[in-house]
Amino acid sequence: MSQSFPTSSDKHMRFAFAMVTSLFFLWGTAYGLLDVLNKHFQENLDITKSRSALLQTAYFGAYFLMALPAGMFMKRYGYKRGIILGLTLFASGAFLFYPATGAGSYSFFLGALFVLACGLACLETAANPYITVLGQPEKSSFRLNLAQSFNGVGSFIGPLLGGALFFTGSESENASSVQLVYIGLGAIVTLVALLFLRTPLPEIRNIQEKADGFDENTAGLWSVPHFRNAVFAQFFYVAAQVGIAAFFINYCEELGIGLTPEKAAYFLSVSMVVFTVGRFLGSALMTKVAPATLLTAYSLINMALVLVVVFHSSIVSVYLLIAIFFFESIMFPTIFALGVQGLGNSTHKASSYLIMAIVGGAVVPYFMGWISDQYSTSSSFLVPFFCFGIVAFYGWQQQKSPVV
Repeated sequence: MSQSFPTSSDKHMRFAFAMVTSLFFLWGTAYGLLDVLNKHFQENLDITKSRSALLQTAYFGAYFLMALPAGMFMKRYGYKRGIILGLTLFASGAFLFYPATGAGSYSFFLGALFVLACGLACLETAANPYITVLGQPEKSSFRLNLAQSFNGVGSFIGPLLGGALFFTGSESENASSVQLVYIGLGAIVTLVALLFLRTPLPEIRNIQEKADGFDENTAGLWSVPHFRNAVFAQFFYVAAQVGIAAFFINYCEELGIGLTPEKAAYFLSVSMVVFTVGRFLGSALMTKVAPATLLTAYSLINMALVLVVVFHSSIVSVYLLIAIFFFESIMFPTIFALGVQGLGNSTHKASSYLIMAIVGGAVVPYFMGWISDQYSTSSSFLVPFFCFGIVAFYGWQQQKSPVV
């Protein structure tokens, strides 16, 4: 597949890459805060684990509902306007946390989070494919893993911030901290939106050639095996990632080894550091190892680690749970890059469906919450074990039949 680039210097391209990469950091921070909010609302609003998982339903359900409209919007108006739309919704949702805190309504919080996540869906629908085509096709997995590494940095800061502010005071003080954090986040996102508004970005158009082996006029996207299977694999990967992070604090607390929610939140923050390191190292490994091969190996390792986490209860289990984040790190961008490879002018539409697959993070955590309420949090981690098995199978398929 060849790419058509606007007349632009390499410096302009690098600047565009840096600007879009900053978005990965912002939505990583929002995601990192989400997992701490789960435990915060369980305590401050006295809700069950299954009900607290509705945060994940609202957050990732927005991706499912917004991704396709966002893709259509960007196909018509371009990546830059799609990014600005996403940042506007992101900031609006963050600011809605102010009245939600005043009302003390969990439903209001869910609504605010839904608006915020609609913005993130726009950003991910724009940024992920933009990064993959911002250079040579054979380096798309490397570029996307590198950009996603900064998502990991944000995901580390989120739980660190939440752990320091959401559990350390009285109920009213903790609620005010939530309010303050999201107002600050909204203000930062607004400034970034203004910067994008004033900054020219190259619009990159994919040009499909017969050599791609894909003719949009005669074959629908769903007839392309590597894309269709990527959507399926992405659903289960995100389900595993979100479910593990959502109940990380509960798992640590229930081990009976003296871990408070605040301490567990710091362990979650460490997990995000490990996740980020995994992204950078994974990006480096992909210069030597085929992405599909690495995806398969990491998935199989995580299946083994999850089994130990389920059936072993000690501080070692916490360390192994943290290790899972390392091997998760390359999965989303790798599945995404493999899924859109060779799709030419259909990349916009394909990326929308791959972002919609994030709905796995809306569905499965609620199921894990139900298992946790009925049995134990450790038992619920058998669900991610199954999910990683699906991802391993996809990686194995891509090794057998790579896109050429």
